[in-house]
Amino acid sequence: MKLLGTLFSAAALLVAAMPAETKGAPPTMAQLGTHELFIGTCYQPVDRSKEQIISDVAVMKQAGLKVVRMGDLSWEYFEPADGRFDFAPFDFAMDRMAAAGIKVILDIPGTPAPLWAHQAYPGITLIGESGTPLHPAERYMDDISDPDFRRLQLRLADRVTKRYARHPAVIAVGYSNEIGNGYLSYSPATRQRFIAWLQKRYGNLDALNKAWAGQRWSRTVSDWQQVQLPYASGPGPSERYLDLRRFWSSVTIDLLRDLDAVRRANMPDKPSLSNLYDAASRRGFDYLSTQSDYQNYGAFGYYSSDPVDGAFLAMMMKGQLPTPIWFNEFQTGFFGDYGTRGKSRMIVYLGLAYGGQGFLAWTFNSHLGAEEQIYFGLLDHDGTPSWKLAELSRVASEFETLESLGFPRPVQPKIALSYSFESKVLADRKELKLYYRTPYMEHKLNAFGPIYDDNIDAAVVNLGASDLSRYKLLVIAGEYLMDPPSVEAVRNFVKQGGTAIMTAYSAKADATGQWYGTALPGGLSDVFGLRTGEFYKRSELLTGTIAGSTFSTTINNYEVLEPSTARVLGRFTNLDGPPVATVNSYGKGQAIYVAVTAQPSVMKPLYRSLYEQLGIVRGPDTPKGVVAREVEGRTLYINTSAEPAAVQIAGHRKGRTSGKMWDGVLRLEGYGVDLLE
Repeated sequence: MKLLGTLFSAAALLVAAMPAETKGAPPTMAQLGTHELFIGTCYQPVDRSKEQIISDVAVMKQAGLKVVRMGDLSWEYFEPADGRFDFAPFDFAMDRMAAAGIKVILDIPGTPAPLWAHQAYPGITLIGESGTPLHPAERYMDDISDPDFRRLQLRLADRVTKRYARHPAVIAVGYSNEIGNGYLSYSPATRQRFIAWLQKRYGNLDALNKAWAGQRWSRTVSDWQQVQLPYASGPGPSERYLDLRRFWSSVTIDLLRDLDAVRRANMPDKPSLSNLYDAASRRGFDYLSTQSDYQNYGAFGYYSSDPVDGAFLAMMMKGQLPTPIWFNEFQTGFFGDYGTRGKSRMIVYLGLAYGGQGFLAWTFNSHLGAEEQIYFGLLDHDGTPSWKLAELSRVASEFETLESLGFPRPVQPKIALSYSFESKVLADRKELKLYYRTPYMEHKLNAFGPIYDDNIDAAVVNLGASDLSRYKLLVIAGEYLMDPPSVEAVRNFVKQGGTAIMTAYSAKADATGQWYGTALPGGLSDVFGLRTGEFYKRSELLTGTIAGSTFSTTINNYEVLEPSTARVLGRFTNLDGPPVATVNSYGKGQAIYVAVTAQPSVMKPLYRSLYEQLGIVRGPDTPKGVVAREVEGRTLYINTSAEPAAVQIAGHRKGRTSGKMWDGVLRLEGYGVDLLE
């Protein structure tokens, strides 16, 4: 508690600030070095007076915070009127950070655009599906496909990056916070851009009509101007909806590529490190197949209530990038939730287990106004530091030791799980729910959960855009849509000696969103050595054996497998003998098909039957809720549960984090952590 009593007096310790554009030796990406950890916070100087900024920076320095993320959501702060830039307020904050030795992720604002932009350039304002203008009532309500929006956004990025290119505080650049969480627009101009995108994609109307099944129900397009923007909320066929989401994904990715081109022109020595929220349901975009075009470090906001979900998203943000993960935001509290003691520290250590390097709390000061005034940060609304700041200060102190003990932890998974933006947006559409009953992400997390519980690293990849040769085991869970590059990638992976597991509801639709007209799984029936057509849902649970272990299901859907060259791995015991799983030899590898929706009771025994033959080593044995990883001969344990946990360990071990000695049993309090040696 001594920290809380002295933080405010720390302002007097700050040295005089340097000019904003001080020249010096240009920083390099080495500042995010392989043996450095960062703990910090997101900070919005737009909300703070000069006096508050001075005090805030002193508090951060005293707490040991090393980095802040600033600039996001603050376009008007830099450009209060069209073409009139005022950097003086942000200069002040930047200079104070530099003087205190606190590094800055310079987050270039994008959405929301200022009101003056909506007034001067009406094309930026959204139009709803009904044709009604949607004024910017909340953040992200901009049409990012509008040429004026893009021009203004890139102009701002150019001015900001040029101004701070040599500022000593800057270590990285981010773009347009949560750009994936925006809205779709239905303006006439957007419709014309959609038509132009279709013309480029398909070339002619014959190809478009084939992809869209135009012959069905008199919907043949005989003139490009007959094309309307598909309704995102329905009704309408899947093929057109899929292309609508692809169009907006393309719009988003093109803008990110343009922003990265600005960074590379003006700040080539600073890496990109953006919180993009690609999985947002409102718009989203195909991040995994394009991440290396605009992202040097995988980064995201951790707001998961379930650590399994959080770990999966962390690995999805990493994809195949060679760099550590950054938690550009993680919750210290939440909406209407002041926070839980120990939980923020647990999230940081969970991130360390999965290869995290930087962790920034959302947010520093609790906001007095607007939509997030009941979101509680490190400082209370009256500016008093909370226990949450003391908790992060403890982490900052612990990081000083961990940096010399193998952190950030290198992650080199031998297992990969598939994820597809296109498959997700199609499978989660309400029109498909009568068939694809389990939400897309539930398929993924059910497949990932047993690997998580076995404390094994796993990558999350886009099948058609990734180097699958890195992996020994590939898990394709409920991947409803599989396009030709994905099909070919799986075929080659197995042919070259890999082991692939595919679960029910996979490879049903092709690249157009139409069902395959060939034996299922589409394009891969010969690889898996079977055909599947019939499918059923039971009210009773399913039971059976797989890999010599018995199971019962919690999701009671199944497909009827008709093996040709595949052999049976296990059968249902309360059905009339159909296989629950088969395995087929193909090339140098093997392809396993599971007849049920991915779920831990089935996937766990299947995985464990494969580990030894694939040379995959399970991590430390832990009770449910405890995550563990080996790091340079030591073992990091994280209790992700609020309840205490007892972990069996071998012999006498010293806790580097706790300072305690443990004999045979490690006892972790709720959300407790320790690094044993």
